[in-house]
Amino acid sequence: MEEHTRHDNHRANAAVSEADHAGHSNHGQAMPTGHAHSALDDEHAVHQHGQHAGHSTAMFKNMFWLSLLLSVPVVYFSPMFGHLLGYHIPSFPGAAWIPPALGTVIFFYGGQPFLKGGLTELRSRQPGMMLLISLAITVAFGASWITTLGIGGFNLDFWWELALLVVIMLLGHWIEMRALGSARGALDALAELLPDEAERVTGDGTEIVSLADLAVDDIVLVRSGARLPADGEITDGQAELDESMITGESKTVARGPGDKVVAGTVATDSALRVRVAAVGPDTALAGIQRLVAEAQASSSKAQALADKAAALLFYFALAAGIITFIAWVLLGHPDEAVIRTATVLVIACPHALGLAIPLVIAISTEQAARAGVLIKNRIALERMRTIDVVLFDKTGTLTKGRPALTGVASAGELTDDELLALAAAVEADSEHPSARAIVTAARERGLGVPAAAAGFASLTGRGVTADVGGSAVAVGGPNLIAAEGLQIPAGLQEKTRAWIDRGASVLHVVREGRVIGAVSVEDEIRPESRQAVTALQNRGIKVAMITGDAQQVADAVAAELDIDEVFAQVLPQDKDKKVGELQARGLKTAMVGDGVNDSPALARADVGIAIGAGTDVAMESAGVVLAGNDPRAVLSMVDLSRASYRKMIQNLLWATGYNIIAVPLAAGVLAFAGVAISPAAAAVLMSVSTIVVALNAQLLRRVKLNPEQVR
Repeated sequence: MEEHTRHDNHRANAAVSEADHAGHSNHGQAMPTGHAHSALDDEHAVHQHGQHAGHSTAMFKNMFWLSLLLSVPVVYFSPMFGHLLGYHIPSFPGAAWIPPALGTVIFFYGGQPFLKGGLTELRSRQPGMMLLISLAITVAFGASWITTLGIGGFNLDFWWELALLVVIMLLGHWIEMRALGSARGALDALAELLPDEAERVTGDGTEIVSLADLAVDDIVLVRSGARLPADGEITDGQAELDESMITGESKTVARGPGDKVVAGTVATDSALRVRVAAVGPDTALAGIQRLVAEAQASSSKAQALADKAAALLFYFALAAGIITFIAWVLLGHPDEAVIRTATVLVIACPHALGLAIPLVIAISTEQAARAGVLIKNRIALERMRTIDVVLFDKTGTLTKGRPALTGVASAGELTDDELLALAAAVEADSEHPSARAIVTAARERGLGVPAAAAGFASLTGRGVTADVGGSAVAVGGPNLIAAEGLQIPAGLQEKTRAWIDRGASVLHVVREGRVIGAVSVEDEIRPESRQAVTALQNRGIKVAMITGDAQQVADAVAAELDIDEVFAQVLPQDKDKKVGELQARGLKTAMVGDGVNDSPALARADVGIAIGAGTDVAMESAGVVLAGNDPRAVLSMVDLSRASYRKMIQNLLWATGYNIIAVPLAAGVLAFAGVAISPAAAAVLMSVSTIVVALNAQLLRRVKLNPEQVR
């Protein structure tokens, strides 16, 4: 920015720039708005495996309670259970048929989802937990009817065990569905962030309309304390907006005319008029919802491992069941053979294994979304724990992408504050980004900016001039000094040399033909960037920066942030080559960027992370999208990835280790010592295993992902 030029379209460009770098352009990233659950319906397969296709939490809940009610008389009238507890079973005509009658109802009603699921797995040649459960309850059902009808003289009355087995299995599935449903609750909550109606501005005032009736370019009135009904741009009013649902940051943000705003955010203290830019599925909120839903449905290496383990466990359980049956028959205990076989099939059910990975993924993606980190691909989440270096694009990522005043130097006639106030008076009518930076800095310092200057004029390619307090004052870059043939005082040159060396734009203030001072304007570094860099390095991850800026500009930013490696003066088409260079050194690389020219690099990196304020193309190329523009959110990815991986491994070890110990016990290897597990007890143990896995996954909620808490 060597020349302080002026263009008629600066006002529009500045407004768009400020909105973009505030992190609120929707860029198609957003999601279904309104209150329809769409892909998040409870009836949809909350659990991504086939065993729950077409099932819902409510269905398992209703089946559980009704089956539990029916199981009470089955258990009470069971001779085996009565003998076990030592009470006398009431005797009256038909009493003996209560267990088989109600047990049959429980088998076909409560066992329906397991029988159907097992048949589906059998047809698809993908055996799993549902086939195991259906085998267990079918064996118990058949053996019980054989005993009830007096066939073969077997004493295999399992009606009470069958009833409790089905009830406990339904309870386990209900708990699982509730856990997974609550894990996706954040997505449902997103749909609830929108108001039911909007107040549309008309020629006669305002009218209340439904969100479905809003159209692009409508003007809506958003009153104090209300939520924005659609994405748009503020046309009138200023307010502090609560944008935590998008960015994960609790602090409100000041927004005014020209700023882009997002559906679901709250105008906390004042009313706004907003021109609608996107509605329904085109809003940022809808995009976030879609991204998270897609992430939970995406493939995963860990999930593939769990699915393979579940299939292997089925064959292991089936083989163990067959061996158990043959062994007990050969030992002369056919009734015990049936009991032990049913117990093995029940206790070996890979239910916990099937839950181990999906629940971790569901909770981790939900937690990430709450922190403003949108995981498009689960593999990206898994890879983040292995990253060796994070490569940040400079402009718009580590910096704000807009100029800010970084230095003021007076030649001696005025104090620094007086010089800045004078420069702000000249620049007050200009919409150039550098002018806005000067005026903003003067206001933030509480300086008494002189009254609006008279005779404002733009000097093409040189700067601006105006009359302030009866004196002709100009502000401009090197071309202004050269065109006017002015001399810069030696002392001032000494002060500005350091600015020039680091690549800052230097604008001189000239009054009545004399250079009386200078100011420096630079792309402002985000205050959060140093925290992000330091925190990554503390986790053993190197930080690199890439930019098309001059070497001295890049070095100045890198020095201030203590960045490990810098790639400067890189052409847009060469950014992905730098990613390749890092990878060629054996470094797992994450790339963070926000522009179209970052897209190839984002795609090449092991993990591509797009800043939410970036472009559609950048976000399509990335596996992760940061809804806000706080670089500290990358830390959330690292911490969540590492925590999720630990939970996955813990769950897999528990789910498989449990079966290695439990199956032999269920088969009766310690029966000689009086240690025997009944089918109902096996069902309890299997459900306990599932609950342990679910509770362990819930501990992910304790991981701190708020960017303001990074260390």
